[in-house]
Amino acid sequence: MNDTIRMHYERILPFVEEKELKTLHDEALEARKTLLAGNGKGNDFLGWVNLPEDLDQSILDQIKGDVSRLAPKSEVLVVVGIGGSYLGARAVIEALQSEFAMIEGNGMPYVVYAGHTLSEEYYHQLIQLLDKKEYSLVVISKSGTTTEPAIAFRILKAHMEKKYGVEAAKERIVAVTDARRGALHDIAQQEGYSTYVIPDNVGGRFSVLTPVGLFPIAMSGYDINRLLQGAKDMRQICINNDSMEENPALLYAVLRNALYRKGRKVEMLVNFVPNLKYLSEWWKQLYGESEGKEGKGILPHSLSFTTDLHSMGQYVQDGERLMMETVLSVANARNGVDIPSDEKNLDGINYLLGKSLTEINHNAELGTIMAHVEGGVPVLRIEVPQVDEYVLGQLIYFFEFACAVSGYMLGVNPFDQPGVEAYKKNMFRLLGKPGYEK
Repeated sequence: MNDTIRMHYERILPFVEEKELKTLHDEALEARKTLLAGNGKGNDFLGWVNLPEDLDQSILDQIKGDVSRLAPKSEVLVVVGIGGSYLGARAVIEALQSEFAMIEGNGMPYVVYAGHTLSEEYYHQLIQLLDKKEYSLVVISKSGTTTEPAIAFRILKAHMEKKYGVEAAKERIVAVTDARRGALHDIAQQEGYSTYVIPDNVGGRFSVLTPVGLFPIAMSGYDINRLLQGAKDMRQICINNDSMEENPALLYAVLRNALYRKGRKVEMLVNFVPNLKYLSEWWKQLYGESEGKEGKGILPHSLSFTTDLHSMGQYVQDGERLMMETVLSVANARNGVDIPSDEKNLDGINYLLGKSLTEINHNAELGTIMAHVEGGVPVLRIEVPQVDEYVLGQLIYFFEFACAVSGYMLGVNPFDQPGVEAYKKNMFRLLGKPGYEK
């Protein structure tokens, strides 16, 4: 496969020995065996493993039909969800769309997000926008009772019914929820919304290749079939290759665990193109929620270079040596921009004439990697040929598979999240929710 991701780890080797990698490779193979056999911790949440192959064509046909129905009458799509219910879709959409899409448009609805915050000012501004725009809405929640999206949906449902009328609003709302139970399931049945199912055996942070992610991505005008094909092809690599050189997910799991055992407790996912910011946000949830338990786990952090080199670069270069760095490197840009000549050359950059911005950016990337390694930071580089639906599908599955393997290598359940409920109990008690008074 030519159009695939490649791993470069030679700049990690000064920090770990080859024999350590061999030992961890054996551990990774055992972890993968456990994952594929379905006999490890959390084995009731393994639906994502075969999802790219198993997704029913009828679901894709329904998505196509709803997009054809809703997109022509929607300037804006509001995605209501929190955590895995929106981060995967946002990661793909913002990786593919123009940075200025809300201003210039692409003929498809512009996606905005709700249910991920409790900021009153945010909802005031969102309602002001929706007063002026034609919009539709997708609400994503297994239960329908998670506080942040439940509040957002109640506010926006009322706004939509006031703007369009109760019956017309029903035609503009899509629900992605549990197949059989829950508040949102019941509302969707009563109101007659177009409805999609979140599979019982797929956790939220692994759900981007279900309708949770596929519907918003398709509504934005992007090719979900190519996204799924990238995931399918990466799945074949992950499940069929034992060699680290041929299996990037095994290699990634091995390298990050090797460095973790050397005291590198923080992993920075770094990009040099700003449209990958929300891929990093999705990655942070995936790894933080999967590994951060039982007093264990690598803390996921992200930086956008070269921007953050002018803020966090000092700490990365000279601060406490507690981190490793994973660079997400994009080989080719989709478009080119020339640097104009200037006779006076007062800014001193005429020496760059004839070089593309991508070439300059790649040299900034290489120079940064060299500096950080010299400063004592091990650097792994994940190279992708370009940013498109196919490559993003590969990356999603690669990160998911590596995360599961890495979690089993740590000895934790990668598919639960017991600590997420802790803040909610205090919040409910403070707000006076029935049953939480004491």
